Amino acid sequence: MTRYEQIKAELLASPKTWLITGVAGFIGSNLLEHLLKLNQKVVGLDNFATGHQHNLDEVQSLVTAEQWQGFNFIEGDIRNYEDCEKVIANNGSVVDYVLHQAALGSVPRSIADPVTTNAANITGFLNMLQAAKEANVKSFTYAASSSTYGDHPALPKVEENIGNPLSPYAVTKYVNELYAGVYARTYSFKTIGLRYFNVFGQRQDPNGAYAAVIPKWTASMIQGEDVFINGDGETSRDFCFIENTVQMNILAATASDEAKDAVYNVAVGDRTTLNDLYKSIQSALKECEISATAEPIYRDFRAGDVRHSQADVDKAVNNLGYAPEYRILQGISKAMPWYKNFILAAKL
Repeated sequence: MTRYEQIKAELLASPKTWLITGVAGFIGSNLLEHLLKLNQKVVGLDNFATGHQHNLDEVQSLVTAEQWQGFNFIEGDIRNYEDCEKVIANNGSVVDYVLHQAALGSVPRSIADPVTTNAANITGFLNMLQAAKEANVKSFTYAASSSTYGDHPALPKVEENIGNPLSPYAVTKYVNELYAGVYARTYSFKTIGLRYFNVFGQRQDPNGAYAAVIPKWTASMIQGEDVFINGDGETSRDFCFIENTVQMNILAATASDEAKDAVYNVAVGDRTTLNDLYKSIQSALKECEISATAEPIYRDFRAGDVRHSQADVDKAVNNLGYAPEYRILQGISKAMPWYKNFILAAKL
């Protein structure tokens, strides 16, 4: 039995109360689905800036009526400290575990509007951290980012070695880690930060100017639209399927005190070029009976992007018992039917 399987069995036997910020978003709604299926109580917070009601509706369709009754949704904003206090307090029954996912993602968005990104990612983070500390919750796990590695050239990326940030977004996520460290040293409130590496999977929004590469390309291929690759296509990333990310959040939330006051890479330790990614999506869509034979269109490199990214996950494996279940091809294959149904339904 893996550590993850052990923890899930323990949670089923002794349910806890969880808070998920950004619960209507891509990662948040997947966390919600898994926790409800483990019969946990979940409080969710979202302001729908980037999350969607249809994500919550889909989760409701995938769990039992009794499990759904264990979910309490509160519409609010992490930039408002009172909202953070409210969801932590949970009507007098303080939550056990916080999974802080709410943030404004996207490097290009942060370059276009650094002030709004700062407000959500730094002020909002500090509000949640302070409210959780004041309530003395059992654990606080937050979404960090691989963008923190910045211009550090070494591969694979090891948690202790970072460079200069290359975007306002990267600055905000690094500041989260700095605040987390200060709270551990000053208040003895230890947290865990999860440096996400290009997470993808079902319910990741394919629409909008700041859509991530996999859902954006997939939607374009299904709809017969042009697909653009920034640069020569040899830029590479460590793509991490959502199921691996859910595992890491649950492992981090339930980790021992010795494993806290730390950051961990959330990835699989592989590197895939954008050219290979394009071919993999084409192949997966073919399995879904969708022909996408057009060649991509290449354009200039995007400001703020790093050339290559690959994680070392040994720290997570050794300290948390992390055992990624999906590599990129398995994840793409599992996600494609969802994208096919979602995008074709939207066209009707």
